Amino acid sequence: MRMRNFWPLLMAGSVGAMAVQAAPVETQELLVGSYTQGQSEGIYRLKFDGRTGKIDAKPLQVVKSANPSWLTLSKDQKQLFVVNENGPGQTDPIGRVSSFGIEAKSRKLNPINQVQSLGNEPTHSSLSGDGRYLFVSNYSVVADPGGSLAVLPVGTDGKLSPVVQLSSHPGSRVNPERQVAAHVHSVVSSPDGQFVFASDLGADKIFVYRYDPKANAERPLTAAEPAFVELPPGSGPRHLLFSADGKHAYLTLEMSAQVVMFDYQDGKLTQKQILDLTSGGKDKKAAGALHASKDGKYLYVSNRGTANQLLVFAIDEATGQLKEIQRRSVEGDHPREFSLDPSNKYVLIGNQKSNEIVVIERDAKTGFLGKTVQKLPFDSPSDIKFLVRQ
Repeated sequence: MRMRNFWPLLMAGSVGAMAVQAAPVETQELLVGSYTQGQSEGIYRLKFDGRTGKIDAKPLQVVKSANPSWLTLSKDQKQLFVVNENGPGQTDPIGRVSSFGIEAKSRKLNPINQVQSLGNEPTHSSLSGDGRYLFVSNYSVVADPGGSLAVLPVGTDGKLSPVVQLSSHPGSRVNPERQVAAHVHSVVSSPDGQFVFASDLGADKIFVYRYDPKANAERPLTAAEPAFVELPPGSGPRHLLFSADGKHAYLTLEMSAQVVMFDYQDGKLTQKQILDLTSGGKDKKAAGALHASKDGKYLYVSNRGTANQLLVFAIDEATGQLKEIQRRSVEGDHPREFSLDPSNKYVLIGNQKSNEIVVIERDAKTGFLGKTVQKLPFDSPSDIKFLVRQ
């Protein structure tokens, strides 16, 4: 997250020839979060042309916000929730969460309010299935106080209330530098909304909670049975993604650079497969983001470190298991996050340490990633989310 100091000199790259679609894709808008130790100012609203894959050079809006590293949109896209990944030693040492309203026609972002996350370096957030709560992952770089899961009520108007519930667990201590304490990296709900899963890099576990706000609105999460999923020692679970049909889930293990495939049913994850993202050697490794194609046939996973690749996996329709089919350079350093555009014709990659957004063509039939469409200078991108017109 500590990057070179220059503001995103937004300039369009070259565009390769594209196959003509039966129906033209309208211009879309996207939001990019960034780290602000350099010259980035916060959240950028940009225009994206789905026909060419080009991001417009001129921002539609710049919202000043400290380290808005993760962006969470409400289902109706009327609100945006942002974690401000602040912590000790930074200009603002307090972890915070910000809420914004999104105007229906103009898509302009307007601030609603901001509250403390009650933890250091909040790095991820997600909404409960019913939209009543925001689950925030306080990662916390330092061991004291360590990371935590914070629960914040959300009003119908998007206003955040202070944290009502905090949850944390001891670190595994397998890695003496990174696992002395909890480091919650992501929190997601099950497809039916009845369970919540917190991936804790420091504990080598996914903690499982039952979500029941009717029983206790001030403490909507209680430990499920079983209360956690054990991962390999020193593996460092990061991000969890459920399949569209809700029958399977996929998890990146940051420290061991692996991806795990689970069967899922009634709050229980059953491990079925674990695959390496690296092919050996002395390369530094750091598994990161993962996203599936809209049709559910392909899974894309980023590997950072010195590998700096996107891996493409075909998903078996019957079993949900993965088969690696491609490794593609991200043509930059540290692909922290990426996003498929609404048409699934392009992948947009935020290369955090080389300060750029790279746009790559995607073949919808084969899942393969093709040529580079654009390399857009952008200081410290951290997350990319599309605003899709309803």
